[in-house]
Amino acid sequence: MSPGGRSFPTRPARAVRTWSVVAARRLAGVAAGAVRVVTGRLSLFYHVAVIILAAAIAATLPFTFAFLARRLLASWSAIEDEKVFLVSTELAVALVLVLVLSRARTNWRNRRLSKIARAAGLVHLGAANGILSRRVARRLKERHAFARDIMIIGSTGFRTLVEPKGDLRAVIENCRSAKIMLLDPESRGAIERVRTIGDPEITCESLRTQVEQTIAFLRALPAAHQRIHLKLYSEPPLWKLAILGDHAWVRHYPPALDVRVLPEYVFVHGQDPAGLYTAFYQYFVMRWNDSAIPEYDLLAGALVYAGGARRAVGGASSRS
Repeated sequence: MSPGGRSFPTRPARAVRTWSVVAARRLAGVAAGAVRVVTGRLSLFYHVAVIILAAAIAATLPFTFAFLARRLLASWSAIEDEKVFLVSTELAVALVLVLVLSRARTNWRNRRLSKIARAAGLVHLGAANGILSRRVARRLKERHAFARDIMIIGSTGFRTLVEPKGDLRAVIENCRSAKIMLLDPESRGAIERVRTIGDPEITCESLRTQVEQTIAFLRALPAAHQRIHLKLYSEPPLWKLAILGDHAWVRHYPPALDVRVLPEYVFVHGQDPAGLYTAFYQYFVMRWNDSAIPEYDLLAGALVYAGGARRAVGGASSRS
């Protein structure tokens, strides 16, 4: 006991404590070394086990084949005179061969078509009908065009842009900028389209009404005059085209059918010059830069021709 009332550990106690700490550290080091050795040898043990297993299988192959041969001979001696069984076996083998070869031929043809599609840049094919397919297409378009520059060629744009469930309704509201080309309802192309499609519900008046509703929808969009540009072409529509960022959504306008009955193809922009995305992009740019196609002034509400003439859709011409 110390004079101040405090007790200090004796020298033997301190020695025991130090020895215990050193022993614990050494044991921990030995254990860690053992773990490292075992871990490093696992791959060696695995390879050795695989070699032993392979050697055992190879050593038993002669006995296995001899056993199978004896069983086959015994079975054949029992069924060699069974004509019905032999004929059934031949038919079954022939059927299996036909199915296997047919499947192989189909797979080879599908791989060849898949290679052609990849070379053309085709990444998606939308079915003409079906609620699920339309929903998937709408979601893909929204993702492809979000905050991107888009380019659209269509007929009236009513079903695509104006209807609440239109494929490009949300796209046009959330894009960065848009260039849109629609059919002039008072042009010869509109008259030709109505005549060839032959649907009693599609008339020049209904086509004009749909175009006017699309224009009214575009004019009502926020900041439409700064980021949305509209042109009206006069030829019969050929392609229903939507270039949304790096993806081109394409449908063909058949002369006598509704465009909705045909599938929609999606081409992606890539480094392969054989891809069709570039061709459709250049097609749109060529049409858009054509000075013969007037631009619709969304602010003034009139078509503006290259010579300065203006015309309201459905109205008479005037010169500003």
